[in-house]
Amino acid sequence: MRRGIVGLVFAAALAAHAQPTQGTVLERDSEPTGEFSIRLDTCEVLVYRFDAATQVDRENYPIAVRFLKPGERVEVASELAAGSAIALARTVHVLVPLVEHASRLRRHSAFPDPTEALTPIDPLFARGDLAFSGIVARVNSLRLVLHTRQGDRTILLRDDTRYLDNGSLVTASALQPNMRVFVRAGRNLYDEMEGYQVVWGSILEPK
Repeated sequence: MRRGIVGLVFAAALAAHAQPTQGTVLERDSEPTGEFSIRLDTCEVLVYRFDAATQVDRENYPIAVRFLKPGERVEVASELAAGSAIALARTVHVLVPLVEHASRLRRHSAFPDPTEALTPIDPLFARGDLAFSGIVARVNSLRLVLHTRQGDRTILLRDDTRYLDNGSLVTASALQPNMRVFVRAGRNLYDEMEGYQVVWGSILEPK
């Protein structure tokens, strides 16, 4: 009976990945094989594997996954192989280039900012040009130490840093050690890393 239930769950996961999924690029590895992640309109995050056979195109030109830019909107077709917890991306199509996407969003903004010409006006990408994901190693009211694949990163927390749990705004006290989070950050005038937004919840790998 248990084997039958597992089979049904796996079949449902395969069916879910039979349809292309659209979202916004959060981050990607720069190697020929690795992982990349996208944020859905529901604020859920999907993580995909990619390899040399993954096909990526922007404006009908083939590119490598490492040339995807955070903030670009993409459509991903994937498959979930037996024994794997993360779906393999077969094709990735860039729907709207980053600069064009920013331009379209800015035209709908009541207060356009000419200094943000390359930055989409989106809650996750409102400020900062860096994105990190990892496990919270330590956190207090002043700083966050994030354990990433590239090592630990210390990120200063501001009074106006935003914290989102499943898309809902929460207080800083909701951020706890051992949580997996995505951080939008940038460097201040003293070349220190500051966190502008910390996002967690519904990080799927995938169901």
